[in-house]
Amino acid sequence: MAENAEGDLNSNLLHAPYHTGDPQLDTAIGQWLRWDKNPKTKEQIENLLRNGMNKELRDRLCCRMTFGTAGLRSAMGAGFCYINDLTVIQSTQGMYKYLERCFSDFKQRGFVVGYDTRGQVTSSCSSQRLAKLTAAVLLAKDVPVYLFSRYVPTPFVPYAVQELKAVAGVMITASHNRKEDNGYKVYWETGAQITSPHDKEILKCIEECVEPWNGSWNDNLVDTSPLKRDPLQDICRRYMEDLKKICFHRELNSKTTLKFVHTSFHGVGHDYVQLAFQVFGFKPPIPVPEQKDPDPDFSTVKCPNPEEGESVLELSLRLAERENARVVLATDPDADRLAVAELQENGHWKVFTGNELAALFGWWMFDCWKKNKSRNADVKNVYMLATTVSSKILKAIALEEGFHFEETLPGFKWIGCRIKDLLENGKEVLFAFEESIGFLCGTSVLDKDGVSAAVVVAEMAAYLETLNITLKQQLTKVYEKYGYHISKTSYFLCYDPITIKSIFERIRNFDSPKEYPKFCGTFAILHIRDVTTGYDSSQPNKKSVLPVSKNSQMITFTFQNGCVATLRTSGTEPKIKYYAEMCASPEQSDTALLEEELKKLIEALIENFLEPSKNGLIWRSV
Repeated sequence: MAENAEGDLNSNLLHAPYHTGDPQLDTAIGQWLRWDKNPKTKEQIENLLRNGMNKELRDRLCCRMTFGTAGLRSAMGAGFCYINDLTVIQSTQGMYKYLERCFSDFKQRGFVVGYDTRGQVTSSCSSQRLAKLTAAVLLAKDVPVYLFSRYVPTPFVPYAVQELKAVAGVMITASHNRKEDNGYKVYWETGAQITSPHDKEILKCIEECVEPWNGSWNDNLVDTSPLKRDPLQDICRRYMEDLKKICFHRELNSKTTLKFVHTSFHGVGHDYVQLAFQVFGFKPPIPVPEQKDPDPDFSTVKCPNPEEGESVLELSLRLAERENARVVLATDPDADRLAVAELQENGHWKVFTGNELAALFGWWMFDCWKKNKSRNADVKNVYMLATTVSSKILKAIALEEGFHFEETLPGFKWIGCRIKDLLENGKEVLFAFEESIGFLCGTSVLDKDGVSAAVVVAEMAAYLETLNITLKQQLTKVYEKYGYHISKTSYFLCYDPITIKSIFERIRNFDSPKEYPKFCGTFAILHIRDVTTGYDSSQPNKKSVLPVSKNSQMITFTFQNGCVATLRTSGTEPKIKYYAEMCASPEQSDTALLEEELKKLIEALIENFLEPSKNGLIWRSV
């Protein structure tokens, strides 16, 4: 009897109006329990309600996700600020509403949906399921949907959007984030990620249609609707065909004695990198058996980010040593980024930074262009791009070789949009990158691409091998010719948005209100650019040339000694990142001196501006 009484009590609790003392929370609870049809996430909210966990309910239900540098990204789980079935349905309804407004031919051209291999059992949430629900919302509204029948690298979605002339596309991925996260990455008809004002307008449309429409939960449509198409074979074939445009030494590749190890970090990359190697004429790279198949728990690495270096590349480096392979290629879980390591003469591994790889790619792509260009090709028509927190090495190469170099705000979405503009104006873009190991060789895709980058590095290494030069030796040659660019990038974790804001506000009001610092310790500051407020002391009108980015914090310091340093918040994680680079002229070849100067400057930057102990910042664990 008592058991039934308790059951009735719980039933009444969950179906009565909610009286938590917070009307906004009461409304949000009611909406969630009415709208969510996923039993596991619904149960998570019911349990919190039953246990009177009002603070956690408020955290989960009283705020929404916003678009960061990579679309919507959050932990999987119940709540309006998390990634789950309901929030993906809401996001897609908002997308539908906005796209219907923007494109009269939306229902002729259709929409692309791809996904990676993430998943969370406790929320019954996987990238594949979220992709199906995304497709279902649109199919229920008679929109043709190109839904990939299996997981794909992220670059396949923007590539498919362009190739199939769709109005937009979504990739369900959280890339290299921790296993708990997932995301919703949106591409426009251009094949580039969305930027402002589209992101703001889509969010407004999401707010306007939060209640699921009839049919939005009907994921059976994916199997029954004649409007659903599978673009996998077609897009894979076209992508591999387009790769040939950046292959310059196929015959040499087929004869190389170099061996390569590839790890796909428990993600999507294995099959696609194998195919790309075939296209370039190589023997297949040796896969890391424990990491080649998808595993949403990323069970062999402490974090699924190859950028973390040797500590997460352990399995691939040991395999390479056993197999006598000199080069290791690591694609991140959604295969849009690439890490590279090379075995040195002394038996140690050199794990290249994103900036060092960019120096090699920049040299290689320009060298190949020079050797293969048509007679009337003009170097003044050639461009390379990088985000503003990345190395200035391409700028140095461009000045020497006569092509153009441009900078964008952080985030590949800005690079993609700028490349589109340049291509429309008849320009040729050879290479673009961001320091966080995101590279784009050629312009078949307008987003970073780890698959093409992996096979281009392999070709570069095979070519250099015929000259008896290693990647590391070639990097030194690039620096000797164009000037050493020594950089260091790292981060602190900070889970308190108020602390983060106060750190940046203190810099803006350093010695007195509205006064930026003139020194950082003993280092004199020449110029300051604050993209958050739009200020740039180096410009005659004191206004930043890069567009203002109010939603994130970013301040760049140019020092008297030639160093450039940036402090910024991450668009996808609770991090304060710092980037610092010494840009030397070719005649300054004392690297030990340059490295010592950079080290001291970074110490001053951390001590004077970030104050980790005072602000409770957590140092990056190496």
